[in-house]
Amino acid sequence: MINKLTEKIRKTHAPIVVGLDPMLNYIPKHIQEAAFKACGETLEGAAEAIWQFNKEIVDAIFDLIPAVKPQIAMYEQFGIPGLMAFKKTVDYCKEKDLVVIGDIKRGDIGSTSAAYAAGHIGKVQVGSKEYAGFDEDFVTVNPYLGSDGVNPFIDVCKKEKKGLFILVKTSNPSSGEFQDQLVNGRPLYELVGQKVAEWGQECMGDTYSYIGAVVGATYPEMGKILRRIMPKAYILVPGYGAQGGQGKDLVHFFNEDGLGAIVNSSRGIIAAYKQEKYAKMGEADFADASRKAVEDMIADIDGALQAAK
Repeated sequence: MINKLTEKIRKTHAPIVVGLDPMLNYIPKHIQEAAFKACGETLEGAAEAIWQFNKEIVDAIFDLIPAVKPQIAMYEQFGIPGLMAFKKTVDYCKEKDLVVIGDIKRGDIGSTSAAYAAGHIGKVQVGSKEYAGFDEDFVTVNPYLGSDGVNPFIDVCKKEKKGLFILVKTSNPSSGEFQDQLVNGRPLYELVGQKVAEWGQECMGDTYSYIGAVVGATYPEMGKILRRIMPKAYILVPGYGAQGGQGKDLVHFFNEDGLGAIVNSSRGIIAAYKQEKYAKMGEADFADASRKAVEDMIADIDGALQAAK
């Protein structure tokens, strides 16, 4: 799967992933009203609004990008109907030949991690048959429990040819409370990055490992260090746009081949129509605003990479 992701990034010239993280207040009124008319002001109505919103955005941008990243919490909050909308979104994106990164941030003791891995990127045995549950292509993993929590995911990745992005240095303001603490004179995030590189050595695609890392755009200097520690890991970079990251902050996350990183933007794309820059396009044309925001993001990152050469 890392080979497919790399090839799609080359083909689109867009090292970006769009986070499909819908909140109801992002969804235009006409979509909400239609969903509530069909299903009532219920969890089912909310899930229907999310699904229709996602579908229009994906239809508008799928030809520009290599991948999407639905954040499962935004769907889980609406219970079982929300999870059904998550699954419909995953399936639809795969029909459009997009790589799907399930942002699930799981990680637990071995047997529990094995169940999470089976449910999201593997298969589960039911009698004499096997079924893929959510069937994403990559998932995000929290390594706090150590190898016990990560190895079951790696085992499934090897079997299914899928991939992981392991949290190393996250983009949120308080990440340093734990991640920056010194252990034997080195910040903890460096030690986690080193471990990601070790896990990745046995999981190589053609050029890059399918064991990648999450490193926030809001910490570019740390990104520079981690790029050296993990030369063969793809880095998923959250924090662009709404969280303050810009193209010029991202140069150090990439390797000299112009690859090795994929930058996420969520509400900066899916709620673009709410920004002053795109407001003139209007709420009815929210998907067109999302497409324009994708084009602007591609240009910003490409310009920064070209300037750094």
